[in-house]
Amino acid sequence: MAQLSPHVRKVPANQIREITQAAWAKPDAIVLSIGEPGFPTPAHILDAARATLDRDETGYTPNAGIAPLRAAFARHAGASCGRDISPDRVFVTAGAQQGLHLAMSLLLDAGDEVLVPNPGYPTFAMTAQLLHAVPVEYPLYPGHGFQPRIEDIEALLTPRTRVLLLNSPSNPLGAVFSEELTRQLVELARRHDLWIISDECYEAFTFDVPHVSPLAFDGGSGERVITSLTLSKTYGLTGLRIGALVLPEGLEPALSTVMESIVSCVASPSQYAALAALTGPQDYVSMASAHYRANRDAACAVLAGKGIPYLEARGAFYLWADLSASTGGNVRDWTLRFLEEQSVAVAPGTAFGSIGEGWIRIALCGDRDELVEGVGRLPAPADAA
Repeated sequence: MAQLSPHVRKVPANQIREITQAAWAKPDAIVLSIGEPGFPTPAHILDAARATLDRDETGYTPNAGIAPLRAAFARHAGASCGRDISPDRVFVTAGAQQGLHLAMSLLLDAGDEVLVPNPGYPTFAMTAQLLHAVPVEYPLYPGHGFQPRIEDIEALLTPRTRVLLLNSPSNPLGAVFSEELTRQLVELARRHDLWIISDECYEAFTFDVPHVSPLAFDGGSGERVITSLTLSKTYGLTGLRIGALVLPEGLEPALSTVMESIVSCVASPSQYAALAALTGPQDYVSMASAHYRANRDAACAVLAGKGIPYLEARGAFYLWADLSASTGGNVRDWTLRFLEEQSVAVAPGTAFGSIGEGWIRIALCGDRDELVEGVGRLPAPADAA
């Protein structure tokens, strides 16, 4: 049989999917391994998608998306960073993951290096590898609150380094960059002439701290920051696959060509649903944010009662907990055994990088009673000893 491409064969399996698919095969499992919002989609968003089909608006749209949606994303991004963003700089994408692929396609050549966080979302490195680029992990250490340090990043720079990938609020950590750290990271990129890809999937969900976008420090029309936005988490639209890239001015013709070759355009019902989400009532967002905060507090109380160390989540809807006393140096295998024995699925920290060994990610977006029950089945360090 003919072989797959070597660079495809080298991409590792996604451990999040591994544990989650195993959990879906167990009818009684409590699934805390995947970030899937569980609230009903607001009616006005569904109505907008239906209306698109009812009027048979199912043809091609421009590569960059329908004009009203680009304008809505531009207003949204501008409000987030305190700047006026031209709609011409916005391209509608089939979710944040495709946005990351498109952005890397613009910026990376074979052999170029992209700096990705460790721990960080696994598709950052996977996408780079599929483009024949080289992911280089910059460390986020427990002793520094899992925050990036400028000196650690600078130590990794080589003549092939092209892109610094940032993610705040962080998946899997729930960590949020301060304004000062964000400014320093943009200054580092400017100093070394790097592009920044900023994944801001969880921008809507921060707790007692602001979300600060690198766009705020990127010059009037943009200089080096490409921002990836999505409505998947903000409005619970994971299956509609809708997001956007905000580009520096001047990159629009190149991305239009890349869009045409990869996806042409995003499905029109998803685009009109997204327009309704951004311009309509925002009750869903405030309700979801309050739910995630309350779930975080409930899960933290259980962990604290058991003496399990954890990172205080300041954003997103995940909790990062230290189970190293129980996992025996192989958290991936431990999560599979834990699922089999306790019927609870949590994501192994090694799904997000080597520094995640011994840690787990707990998704906070589901039912609170189920969350508390699942976290309650985790072993206390004293029990492991």
